Amino acid sequence: MRNTRKVVTGGIVALIATASLAACGEAPEEEAGSGTETEAASDFQPCIVSDAGGFDDKSFNQLGFEGAEQAAEELGVELIPVESNSENDYGPNLEALVSQGCNAIVTVGFALSAATVESATANPDIDYILIDDAADNDFDGTKDADNIKPLLYNTAEAAFLAGYAAADYTKTGTVGTFGGQPFPTVTIFMDGFKQGAEYYAEEKGKDVEVIGFEGGEKGSFTGGFEANEAATSTARRILDQGADVILPVGGPIYQGALTAIADSGEDVAMLGVDADLFETDPNTQDVVMTSILKDMKVSTYEAVMSAGNDEFDAETYVGTLENGGVGLAPFHNFESKISDTLADELEEVKAGIIDGSIEVTSYLDQ
Repeated sequence: MRNTRKVVTGGIVALIATASLAACGEAPEEEAGSGTETEAASDFQPCIVSDAGGFDDKSFNQLGFEGAEQAAEELGVELIPVESNSENDYGPNLEALVSQGCNAIVTVGFALSAATVESATANPDIDYILIDDAADNDFDGTKDADNIKPLLYNTAEAAFLAGYAAADYTKTGTVGTFGGQPFPTVTIFMDGFKQGAEYYAEEKGKDVEVIGFEGGEKGSFTGGFEANEAATSTARRILDQGADVILPVGGPIYQGALTAIADSGEDVAMLGVDADLFETDPNTQDVVMTSILKDMKVSTYEAVMSAGNDEFDAETYVGTLENGGVGLAPFHNFESKISDTLADELEEVKAGIIDGSIEVTSYLDQ
């Protein structure tokens, strides 16, 4: 992603992280009177741990990294990033960062929730920022550690808009979705997408079938978050059922959908998640219709900045359409392919979701 980025991976955490800390243990010298760096920030060490997708996933790991890196640069310190190769790395990576004196640790993804809670409980003086999970592993409705700030996103709202757009666009009357694993932060996209398509069908009197997700944990899943044959074959099954719009949810698994679309020879539109795939992966530009956005870069940046300025607030953040934490990307190359009325209709639907006249349900409402 960047030539200047130093990434620590798996078993070599301690060696490289030590070098990184040595490089940023002292504040950079400034010209007299510049006043751009606070004394508090000069002693601040931010760190970040990816899930198995890595920081170059063109999705939520990358967005979280970019937000943390931006904050570190503005605070005048160096971010220590650690990539996890598998779930077995989560605990050891966190232990290594704690030993390096990290003051704030960003953990990217729901898969790190348990390891984050364990580390935060053992280190109450460190600020933890957990992306995409509520840190409630005992499901009692409260965080399992007071020093964790969960960053959550009600992507069902934005996915509802995408489902509405897909239902308007489809020529076959069939749209589909599939995910990596049935975690709530995956199925929330699929659920919102299904609700939006069904809302369109009801409002317009158009027959639209949504395949790949029935609700809850019932749907099409690859079993992981890798761009592998399972992702391709799952996408192929969706297309074989007549879907001409497909929503893959789960980081790199969208690459399997790209392969399936190319192999099909059909005119299929794909929807991205988390980041605007049109911008982050040029290989998608011919097929990506739009993307369901989570503004993780900004929320991560703000959380790290607050920690660096001794203003850390551990209250849960929830991104919505109303506060701009979620949204829909432009239609880019599909602007000429969508109906003339779709953009205005989406604005009306968005307003209805915000004022509550159009109901969108998600696990975050429970």
